[in-house]
Amino acid sequence: MRNLLTNAIKHHDKESGHLKIGVFETQDFYTFSFADDGPGIREKHHEQIFKMFKTLKSRDEIEGSGIGLALIKKIVEYYSGAIKLESTEGQGSTFYFTWPKNIQPK
Repeated sequence: MRNLLTNAIKHHDKESGHLKIGVFETQDFYTFSFADDGPGIREKHHEQIFKMFKTLKSRDEIEGSGIGLALIKKIVEYYSGAIKLESTEGQGSTFYFTWPKNIQPK
């Protein structure tokens, strides 16, 4: 959760912004959402951002190692959850991830 929160702040392109955090419950999972009003992410990069050491901006522009989202994906999937992104360039991003109510590592 901390990584998604700090990413929303770090990658925001305006002086101020909004971040909406939500959670809803199904029978077996909690689904968390992090929605921001930042620059958004082009659809062609949606898969790339979850790969290890991949960043969309150079390290000169913004500090980051490119491991945060890859690590989140590995951890969430290890515990039988999933992570996804909904985003349109210029209109913000929403990350969703599911977390099991009863943790059962794969």
